[in-house]
Amino acid sequence: MILHAVLCVVGFILLYFGADWLVKGASSLARSLGVIPIVIGLTVVAFGTSAPELLVSVVSAFQGQSMIAVGNVVGSNICNIALVLGMAALLHPLRSSMSVVNRDIPIMLGISLILLLLSLNNQLSRFEGIFLFTCILLYTWYNYSISNRQGKLADQGPSPEKELEQIGYVASRPKQLLLIVVGIAGVVGGAKLVVDSAVLIMTYLGVNEKFIGLTIVAFGTSLPELATSVVAALRKEMDISIGNLVGSNVFNILSVLGASAMIRPISIPGGFVASGLIIDYLVMLGTSFLPWLLMRRTGVLGRKGGALLLTTYLFYLVYLVATSTNPTA
Repeated sequence: MILHAVLCVVGFILLYFGADWLVKGASSLARSLGVIPIVIGLTVVAFGTSAPELLVSVVSAFQGQSMIAVGNVVGSNICNIALVLGMAALLHPLRSSMSVVNRDIPIMLGISLILLLLSLNNQLSRFEGIFLFTCILLYTWYNYSISNRQGKLADQGPSPEKELEQIGYVASRPKQLLLIVVGIAGVVGGAKLVVDSAVLIMTYLGVNEKFIGLTIVAFGTSLPELATSVVAALRKEMDISIGNLVGSNVFNILSVLGASAMIRPISIPGGFVASGLIIDYLVMLGTSFLPWLLMRRTGVLGRKGGALLLTTYLFYLVYLVATSTNPTA
């Protein structure tokens, strides 16, 4: 049991550093090839920051651990908004562009609702996976078009040049390629360790697969966003970009579940309703709606709003623990 827990932690560490190396190597290579920063930000950086969720869900789907694949995405989305955004706002009030409130959050809500509708038949087929993955391509193109027209990122976050400087530039081509190769190995190997260890821990503790995906795996794959957001709020060096977290949730549903379902159709053991997964989907929709409700007038998420989001997450964890040993939950 202790060995499996250690291996799970090692897997998360590999995911974290693997994603960091992959983003640094790939963005440096793209810049050296003359790719404009905004394209790098919308493609390489976006993929790299969601690489932990992507690889964990793909590996889970490939190994037939479908509830971990789905639970990882749903749990990560809940964690990103209720825990990460809530904790950052509690530490320091956050201001966002109204375009995020009026456009990006409703897009996230709409996509979450589409996922719920697609899951009503107790599975995500390859065709539905292709549909979701096509939507992420359209979403990326849409953001790129908006960015071109406005001359800035749609989420009103830091400039792409500033983001890339924070990532770091590696001038040496061999080092760029080495970082990419080592980064890919890190995220793939880390994902395999996390999934295998989580399944063994689940078996040992007698809890269901959905609980592991929604808690341990989801929290672990959201650690990069959590660490970055909390440190930024503590230093008061910049406002957390709510648009980035919203974009991450959109990417998780469309790209992560889309790619996973394309590799292997994702079935929902016990059924979407009977398994209790519908409750988790509704919580995801609710936590996605709360930022819009709290920010619709001023574009500011204050400490009271952060406390409300954190309280929501804590109540959700209590619910998960209470139902974790129920094989149908």
